[in-house]
Amino acid sequence: MGYRVVVAGATGNVGREMLNILAEREFPVDEIAVLASRRSQGTEVSFADRTLKCRDIETFDFEGWDMALFAIGSEATKTYAPRAARAGCVVIDNSSLYRYDPAVPLIVPEVNPDAIEGFREKMIIANPNCSTAQMVVALKPLHDRARIRRVVVSTYQSVSGAGKEGMDELWDQTKSIYNPTSEVPPKKFQKQIAFNVIPQIDVFMEDGTTKEEWKMVVETKKILDPSIKVTATCVRVPVFVGHSEAINIEFEDFLDEDEARDILREAPGVLVVDKREPGGYVTPVECVGDYATYVSRIRQDGTIENGLNLWCVSDNLRKGAALNAVQIAELLGRRVLRKG
Repeated sequence: MGYRVVVAGATGNVGREMLNILAEREFPVDEIAVLASRRSQGTEVSFADRTLKCRDIETFDFEGWDMALFAIGSEATKTYAPRAARAGCVVIDNSSLYRYDPAVPLIVPEVNPDAIEGFREKMIIANPNCSTAQMVVALKPLHDRARIRRVVVSTYQSVSGAGKEGMDELWDQTKSIYNPTSEVPPKKFQKQIAFNVIPQIDVFMEDGTTKEEWKMVVETKKILDPSIKVTATCVRVPVFVGHSEAINIEFEDFLDEDEARDILREAPGVLVVDKREPGGYVTPVECVGDYATYVSRIRQDGTIENGLNLWCVSDNLRKGAALNAVQIAELLGRRVLRKG
């Protein structure tokens, strides 16, 4: 016996990826409904060997559905997530709306699966920010061994994190550079993204950090450990898919780089590719379409006590969004609903 599953936002990048991953992982689906806004009603999307037509989320009745994977942004989620929850349908939400609500669990299944039990108060589970998700997967097994005191992370985030508009802007600007008569000014991003990097993701806050950087700090504390100090610099780079992170970690106890490498090789969701030779590491292009969070360049940092550096890469549309949401659905099924 399987589940009655809803995917809301099925026409977007993340929604389509959710459908792909549900099929790839053979999630036990008895019935599936794909939802979108009224203007996308009737749009066809693929699920396994089937073609599904999108239904209007505004008129959809969530009664009798087991779970809904939301990829519709915070504003729409504010309207439709409580409606689904009241109907008894558990919402797994990819937006930032509920991540910081103490009554809503923020889950990365490899890191804090036991937190799933907290969903009952609001019938909503939050999916973390893409840059946070891959980082905590790499940090968790190291934290269990040596206790992390402080993390300094610089991100190199792909344009797909800004949706289809971001990907289109990179593509159009790149073409325009070779055709000077067709200039493409920035619209989605603050400055030209083609052949450039932009040290701003989301809006600036009063202390000079951006909201993306703030998210990484707050979410890491909620998911992993509130005592960890985190500082982040988040940068948009001209890469279509795949987020990269340079992570500096200060531990309470000494952790040798070789032991850290061994720990990460055994860690769930992590794949270590770390050869000290040209090309002996993973780049964003190589991680696209994969489930794993890749870790490379593991080495001691001799400038601080108990320091370690590493390079972390993941497909942000998968582990950073759709895959993590499906893994939460799997966890919910195993631990709570138990139909599959």
